[in-house]
Amino acid sequence: MNRLSLKVKLTMLYTFFMILVTCAALAILFSLSSREVLSSTRAKLERQVQNSTDDVGLRDGVPAVNKDFYSVEDNVYLSLYDETGYFLLGRNPHGFDSRPEIRDGQVETIRDGNTSWYVYDMSFRLSQEKTVFIRGVTSVTAAEESYRVTLRLALILLPAMVLATAFIGYRFTRRTLLPVRRITATVQKIRADADLSRRVGVPESGGKNRDEICQLAETFDQMLAQLEEAFQREKQFTSDVSHELRTPVSVILAQCGECLSDETFTEDQKNQIRLIERKAREMSGMIGQLLFLSRADQGRQPLQKEELDLSELTQVITEEQQMVAAETDPEIEICREIMPGIRACVDETLYIRLLENLLSNAVAYRKPEGKCRICVKLTASEQEIICQVEDNGIGIRPEDQERIWERFYRADPSRTEGNHSGLGLSMARWIAQAHGGEIRLESRFGEGSRFLVILPR
Repeated sequence: MNRLSLKVKLTMLYTFFMILVTCAALAILFSLSSREVLSSTRAKLERQVQNSTDDVGLRDGVPAVNKDFYSVEDNVYLSLYDETGYFLLGRNPHGFDSRPEIRDGQVETIRDGNTSWYVYDMSFRLSQEKTVFIRGVTSVTAAEESYRVTLRLALILLPAMVLATAFIGYRFTRRTLLPVRRITATVQKIRADADLSRRVGVPESGGKNRDEICQLAETFDQMLAQLEEAFQREKQFTSDVSHELRTPVSVILAQCGECLSDETFTEDQKNQIRLIERKAREMSGMIGQLLFLSRADQGRQPLQKEELDLSELTQVITEEQQMVAAETDPEIEICREIMPGIRACVDETLYIRLLENLLSNAVAYRKPEGKCRICVKLTASEQEIICQVEDNGIGIRPEDQERIWERFYRADPSRTEGNHSGLGLSMARWIAQAHGGEIRLESRFGEGSRFLVILPR
């Protein structure tokens, strides 16, 4: 039941109650059995005969009737007989050929062929010497047929009403829940492209929303606006802080250089200054990464694309990183499997930064013992270029694999050596997406990781 949508559930509820109403109506109709129908027919016959006495009188001593006596009401035909049963005036229904005896005050059932008739006779004294009989005749078969037609119409119309109610209920529910569908679609789009400027945009009526669901959609839009404003303030804060920190860090680095060139400082003091300088350079690198991401968030990070030989560029980057890694740990080996002659239109600086971030990440999360082996593969097809960076490091836990793209997030917080700030993978992901590609992760904890950068050809 939980798999059904809300509009389907509400439609089923409407339809269920409509079926109950329909069944109740049919039960009432069927409870009006032929006995009730025939009893009603008899009562109409008697009433019509009794009311017809106003239309009978004497004219020049002879029984006479007015024109209303010949009219047929409620399917009752009237006729006038004398005391001997001789037909005087009136009408008999078509198909009624019987001539039953006069039975004053009794309703008889006469069957004539395939038709049954009710016959009711009533004596009426015109004068002290003159008495006549008024006879009423009505068709029992016609009354029963009328009842059966009513039942057939009910059996056809009531189920049709159920279907119509279900359809109208579905359309009404679908329209009512339209803001909910828009909210869901908006959230899905925001998750897909991280664009908080999207809005549900439910139209208003007369300056006020029409119902609670529309108010929910409007509240959701207001919340999105507040979130967007908060994120914009955060981005601006990051940008401002990064700019403000660049100057003091630059001063620290400059002063460290001056102190190291001063011969009056002892070797012990210079070692301490070198430590300050190294940490200041790490901070400067982090500030540079923050500025890069801030410009990217604000859409101010330009891409200077040009057609390059990616095979040659990748070869150069990996060789440089091999030399840098060897200074850190001689056990680090970066191997290369590069398909020659791969050319693409990319931003050279950003591509270098992307690959360096992936390689430095592999180095930072190597195993504490044993040889660290990092393999860089570059292949291409007609549609795409695939660059893989695979290592035999500690790997990434499944619960951390979705969060590694977050800024400042570290799968292993205890590893703080080097300039590993937790921003490299965020930058790598943005660079890949800015080139119209994507970056993927395949990792098994304790065995290693593989990052795949897929760029369009």
